[in-house]
Amino acid sequence: MSDLEDRLNRAIQRGRGTRDARGREEGEKRSSEEATKARHSQLRLTLSEHIEKALRQLADHFPGFEYSTVVNEDGWGARISRDDLNIAQGASRSLYSRLELLISPWSSAGILELVTKGTIRNRESLNRRNFRMLSEATEDGFREVIDGLVVEFAELYAAQE
Repeated sequence: MSDLEDRLNRAIQRGRGTRDARGREEGEKRSSEEATKARHSQLRLTLSEHIEKALRQLADHFPGFEYSTVVNEDGWGARISRDDLNIAQGASRSLYSRLELLISPWSSAGILELVTKGTIRNRESLNRRNFRMLSEATEDGFREVIDGLVVEFAELYAAQE
């Protein structure tokens, strides 16, 4: 076998080794991404249920709030809202209040994000984004955040009633 033939065979083997390694890396990356997506979906489902329970409980304390489930391109969660009519000195004005908590959809960034929007009597009172890397996110940690936001809104709303 000539020197050229030997060099060609080694180059071909190295190339095949590189191709195989790249294929393994891509397979591991896909597997890791699928596991991260599955974790996001599991957390999204359990946290959406917790959001639903928390907002229903809050609405029970303030009659007049209407509950609705939210599932759209912005995320999954729930919202409570109400319109009040304020009549003062012969003029009437609509006063809108709401609290919306959504778990954002999966993104390649690998984070779990809770988006909060709260308005009390036409004034924005809460506008927050809480997030954790999916590898660090815990169900209990996000439940505490959700509960804290609901309690904060209740206090702000009660102060404005």
